[in-house]
Amino acid sequence: MRVDAHQHFWQWSRGWFSHPETVLQLDYLPETLQPILKAQDIDKTILVQTAPAVAETDFLLELAETSSIIGGVVGWLDLESPDFPRDLKKYRRNRKFVAVRPMLQNLREDDWIVRPQVMESLSLIAETGLAFDFLTFTRHLPYVLQVLTRIPSLRAVMDHLSKPEIMLGKMQPWQDLMAEVAQHPNVYCKISGMVTEADPINWTREQLRPYADHVMESFGADRVMFGSDWPVCLLAASYEEVFATARALVLDKLGKGAEQAVFGDNAVRFYRLDAG
Repeated sequence: MRVDAHQHFWQWSRGWFSHPETVLQLDYLPETLQPILKAQDIDKTILVQTAPAVAETDFLLELAETSSIIGGVVGWLDLESPDFPRDLKKYRRNRKFVAVRPMLQNLREDDWIVRPQVMESLSLIAETGLAFDFLTFTRHLPYVLQVLTRIPSLRAVMDHLSKPEIMLGKMQPWQDLMAEVAQHPNVYCKISGMVTEADPINWTREQLRPYADHVMESFGADRVMFGSDWPVCLLAASYEEVFATARALVLDKLGKGAEQAVFGDNAVRFYRLDAG
């Protein structure tokens, strides 16, 4: 099974997702993506939340029940709420609810993730075995490392390589911090979101290569997974361009033998998808 481990759907009129670019101010739903996936021989996707709203999570789970391409949903729950244990228990009953993701990149406090109540919620997620997505910039990584040290059983994935400063060609301190994150064996990394962190008009494969190579070296072929970040990727590239670029980078670095792992098996294992 081939899997796109990171994409989004939304109905613009619902107002959950706000973006100034015209290309994103449209409805993006399964019927639009399905023929694109078929052309790339991709069987399933991981549908990821875009807003800090339980109502959006409910909407995504409703889509997952009616669309055969959605393998799982990464939803938003309030990790600071005293009702979080109850909410987590409720959503875990849904077989398509595979992970939780807070919107760390949008929060004012870089250290929000290590607040006591949030840490309690993360500990509960780890106890249940559910997955967790980190949506971060480089400045968040020291706090991510605190979480991983204090809750080593947390099964987590770094979305979009933790958004390095590709447009500036800057490697440090991202490079060293991500190598440290990779020392935690329960943590994976998505090869996703690179084209929108580079120059969206003039990006090149060679501009992305040092960042992709570093995460593949650090995490290895069994802990990296492809994600398109569609339709956000349309700000810089088509789905086909993103897929072809990621595939070329993976084959150049890891070889043909790693293709099924990066473009399928790792996502199936991490998100505990029904491989059938």
